[in-house]
Amino acid sequence: MTDVDLEFARVRAVLDRPTLRLMSRPTSATVLAVFRTVFDRDVQYVPADRMHLQVEEHVARLQATGARVPASEQPDADEQDARPNGRALCREWVAAQWLVRSNSPDGDEQYSLTSHALEALSLVDALSSDRALISESRLAMIVDAVHRWAARAEPDPDVQIRRIDAQIAQLQAERDRLEQGDVDTVDDARMRDGYTNISDLIRQLPSDFKRVEEAVATMHRSIVEDFRQEVRPIGEILDDYLARTDNLMQATPEGRAFEGAFELLRDDALLLRLRDDIATILAHPFADSLGSGERRAFRNTVSILRQGIEDVLAQRRQLTATLRDQIVAHDVVRDRELDAVLRSVNRGLAAWMDRGSARDRLPLGLLPAAAEVGTLRERFYDPDAESVPPPIEEPDDDVFEDLDVEMLRRHGGPLLTELRAALRFAEADSSVDAFHGLPDEQRRPVELFGLAHLLTGHDDFESGAHVAEHRTVRPDGSPVAFTMPTAALDDEHRTPDTTNDEHAQEAR
Repeated sequence: MTDVDLEFARVRAVLDRPTLRLMSRPTSATVLAVFRTVFDRDVQYVPADRMHLQVEEHVARLQATGARVPASEQPDADEQDARPNGRALCREWVAAQWLVRSNSPDGDEQYSLTSHALEALSLVDALSSDRALISESRLAMIVDAVHRWAARAEPDPDVQIRRIDAQIAQLQAERDRLEQGDVDTVDDARMRDGYTNISDLIRQLPSDFKRVEEAVATMHRSIVEDFRQEVRPIGEILDDYLARTDNLMQATPEGRAFEGAFELLRDDALLLRLRDDIATILAHPFADSLGSGERRAFRNTVSILRQGIEDVLAQRRQLTATLRDQIVAHDVVRDRELDAVLRSVNRGLAAWMDRGSARDRLPLGLLPAAAEVGTLRERFYDPDAESVPPPIEEPDDDVFEDLDVEMLRRHGGPLLTELRAALRFAEADSSVDAFHGLPDEQRRPVELFGLAHLLTGHDDFESGAHVAEHRTVRPDGSPVAFTMPTAALDDEHRTPDTTNDEHAQEAR
């Protein structure tokens, strides 16, 4: 093949990539606008139902403005004003490798952008910004990177020492200049140029992490397929998994970027310095010209790194869990028996097709044949059900004390007869004094209910004008005091109405 043939094959392979197919279609503007609107910089996963609704709304709005929108399979697709089908469009974009449909940790379906879609969005953002392709900050970054890696690649220790001494002298001179008050201020234009250069690099991070995640997912599917087909021993598959994992992280640019970011996140001091540097850049006066979205995206640089690494690690954990489940739960003997049965069925079917014709009928029985069982037991032997229950223990008669009428009377209701006599013949001026004149066995707490019953209808008691403390004695001899209204005992009220008492006595 000539050079032009090789270049043609290489260019055609690049143009067939999903990234350029996304950007070369007539409806690319609509698709990319929907992706940018639905998947904000802070949103990486969108639930499936919400995604379908948002796609329908955004595509319908763009269609109403006259934009060219992608056609979807729907019953009324022939009509010009038909509403787009969000589910069908998302299904087409998944087939085109622009979207990924996966399951969330809760089991719900969700969508996320592929590395090809992220790369296309990053390219659109880069081309839409007004900046010079060759800038001071980009050239300085290239020179610094070359100088730093040249120092690491230098094998001669003397040369390395001279490089370090030169850096120390340069830093000391810079320190002396600052100590004398000579401070160089950077204008807004140069800070804006440096910020744009850094933003371009940060914008490429999600697509790089997504490529590593997709590579792990591809390796996941390949290894699971090898497990199911049993084309190789399990030990060989595991060795291949470990070798491919190491090769993925070391032999590809995305893998090396992932390893570098992973080492970065393990250095807390470096992360803290990165956060402080970002805050310092945003504190410069040029940052006032930035929009809220740009400031938020630049401030979330560390979050982008953490989220990308977490997605890759989650994909690796899923692959490791699948391998563990396959090793633990895989039954080779059972799979071989099932494979032997299916092969025998295929052989029998092939032999029958050779002997029979297209019109022949052959009754097929159930596989396996139905078992002929007369009666199935509904209950099986249970040792607990067949055992004899333990004997009932006879209670000890000595546990309970002998009860007499006097004991029952002490724990019974109020003694209305004694209370009525105390109120009728007491020489006290009030009901509380008459109550306190009773012996201890007649001043139980329950007697207060009887006293309130006998004083019902008395004006002083009903109005509660006078309240006093009534000292009672429990049957066990412990004192307790209660506060309740009292009534004056004059000649008119020393013989209370006994109509209610007779009903109460009958109730007792």
